[in-house]
Amino acid sequence: MLNYLKRLFFVDKWIFISVFLLAALSLTMIESTDYDGAFVLTREFVVQAASYVLGFVVIFIMNKFSYTALKGTEKWLYLAAIVLLLTVYIPGLGVDQFGSRAWIKIPGLTTIQPSEFVKILFILIMAMYFAKHRNDLHDFKGLLKAGAVAAPIILIVLKEDLGSALVFAAIWLAMLFLAGVSYRVLAKFFLIIALAIPVAYKFMADYQKVRIEAFLHPDNLSLEGNFQVWQSKIAIGSGGFFGKGLFQGSQKSLDFIPVQKSDFIFSVIGEELGFIGGALTILLFAFLLYRIARMINFTGDDTGALIVVGILGMFIFQVFENIAMTMGIMPVTGITLPFISNGGSSILSNMMAIGLVLNVYLSGNNISFKVSGKASTLTV
Repeated sequence: MLNYLKRLFFVDKWIFISVFLLAALSLTMIESTDYDGAFVLTREFVVQAASYVLGFVVIFIMNKFSYTALKGTEKWLYLAAIVLLLTVYIPGLGVDQFGSRAWIKIPGLTTIQPSEFVKILFILIMAMYFAKHRNDLHDFKGLLKAGAVAAPIILIVLKEDLGSALVFAAIWLAMLFLAGVSYRVLAKFFLIIALAIPVAYKFMADYQKVRIEAFLHPDNLSLEGNFQVWQSKIAIGSGGFFGKGLFQGSQKSLDFIPVQKSDFIFSVIGEELGFIGGALTILLFAFLLYRIARMINFTGDDTGALIVVGILGMFIFQVFENIAMTMGIMPVTGITLPFISNGGSSILSNMMAIGLVLNVYLSGNNISFKVSGKASTLTV
């Protein structure tokens, strides 16, 4: 056990430090949303803290084994992903929240969002597929096959959750670039997607259409979402350079900031901690993403490199979309801010992604400890 802990410590400890700081910020801001002259231990705070603790346990367990043991299981992982996504339609299990049916209810416990965990499966599936078919991506037929593999999962998610579907698409594109797709072929693919958008729009859910309309007409506060974004921008702007002070946000206390524990938690950061707090949060994310990107240079094979790039693409898109959404730069899609927004499913999924990155590094470099008496020798 001691040697295994040393083995984990040998990997980039700055990743652990970054995640720990983001966890501390998350718990602080969640507590701030409930603060009313006194500290309150809410269910959301407890679930968030427990999710982080469980997340570190999951990282520990994941790195007892190598991801290479999963090679050749992509068909079974694909089936598991589809089944997991379809559980939301099981009567008595799937529940509607925030206008979509994307959660399942665990009796006596909490709700779980299956798509959060399917992201990890999707990354593994596409990494194994691209590693085997890199040479096929130089022609349009090969690209269409790669799109056909990803499409069923993305379309199932899109039916209920536009934001999550966009995350899956971002993961796919990031991995596609590393796999060496021909830019000429990719341009043709994007042209087809652009031509298909008007058709796809007709099949979108009403709430999804409203969000798009709201983004295209930001001054129309009668459209759902625009009023919330307007209040978010007021909160961030009112924070000024240094902020109003931790636990002192007025827009937050008066509930003008919508969904302030999850989707718009960055608005609370901006109001209470100001430009300095918001900038430091972004820099912390940038540092974490940089440390993850470095891992690409230490992977042992194409599959490992593709896994790291998929996770990197997932985090980059989610961070950008969420923060830009709170400022009205991007449409409201319900994408949470990784590691900070409230949500057990999201936190566990993010921690699993970190565990997978570390696993790729350890496996690619064959890092282990051999103990002889009291001395330990590192083998790389």
